[in-house]
Parts: sequence; C-alpha cells; structure tokens
Amino acid sequence: MSLSEFKQSISGDAPPAEIGDKALQALWYAAKGGEWDRAHELAQAATGKPGEWVHAYLHRVEGDLSNAGYWYRRAGEQQHSGELAAEWDKISAALFDPDQ
Repeated sequence: MSLSEFKQSISGDAPPAEIGDKALQALWYAAKGGEWDRAHELAQAATGKPGEWVHAYLHRVEGDLSNAGYWYRRAGEQQHSGELAAEWDKISAALFDPDQ
C-alpha cells in the first residue's frame, strides 16, 4: 500500500487490513475525526519511536502540550508547532518511508 492509497482509505469505515502497524492505524483513526480515543489506544499499543511520535501528536491534538512534549522527547522528535494536518502528513510520510 502506498501513502496515497493510505490517505484515500480514510474515507472508508476501517483501516485497510494490510495496515498492521498500530502507529499507522492510530494515524488513520486520528484523521477520521472524532476517533481520538481509539487512536490513542492504538498509539499506546504501538512500540518504539513510531508509537511515541504518534502518541505525541495525539496529545498535541488533544491540547495537552505538556504530555505531548514528554512523548516528543521519548520519540527523539522536535515538538511540532505548525498546523496539525502538516504534522500528520509528516509523520505518515515518515512511517511509510523511514529512510526519508
């Protein structure tokens, strides 16, 4: 699955079956709007930097910048201060292409 196909799938009812990565599933639910709790559960279940980065993003979405800062530090990422949509794009692109 490509990043473009992943983005297009957000209009569906559930993340594509081939997306087994919990961090990507969390991003999918975050993009749906109104699915923050489900996204947060998945981010907590994800392991390593991807899960921590998505977790940070979700707390930023929530408006809990202190908690977001903690997760950004754990992920080794700078706390994003721009638009949430731009950060979602950045994270999803990085998870699809970790070498970028």
